[in-house]
Amino acid sequence: MGSYGRRRRSDEDEFTAFYAARGDQLRGTAYLLCGDWHLAEDLTQITFIKLYRAWARVERHEVIDQYARRVLLRAFLDERRRPWRREHSTAPESATFERVAAQDPDTDRRLVLHAALLDLPKRRRAVLVLRFWLDLSVEQTAEILGCTAGTVKSQTSDGLADLRRALGGSLDVDVTLGGRT
Repeated sequence: MGSYGRRRRSDEDEFTAFYAARGDQLRGTAYLLCGDWHLAEDLTQITFIKLYRAWARVERHEVIDQYARRVLLRAFLDERRRPWRREHSTAPESATFERVAAQDPDTDRRLVLHAALLDLPKRRRAVLVLRFWLDLSVEQTAEILGCTAGTVKSQTSDGLADLRRALGGSLDVDVTLGGRT
């Protein structure tokens, strides 16, 4: 086997290890973005196909996590532009925290928060997921989204205000997208 074959095998081994280590995390992020496990699986698959194609060209593998998040986010935004995704569900709109809590006092607040998150415009939702689920800085989020830090700050502020309104003002500091404090 020549040096090209050994290098290619090494790249494949590194990619396989990356998939094993990060696949579930990226799938969880995709779910927070789209709210559908099937679509999240599709987005994750699209992400890893694009990563595999670019794997040998990625010079510094220490930045691969950020690159993977960028690819996932772009796959999500592109998927929302497809004509068949413009169909709308006939299911009732997401419930507010008060209405769901009245029906079931033991409702998991994270599920209610996630339902409210899905009602946000996609860019605000993406900013909140990147900032609070993935715990990225304003600058990292801006780089992934291809916008300014000021845009990230305003989208974060507007997104949190939208969540508070959707939840009837019941968004506490201890409630985060990942259930972490």
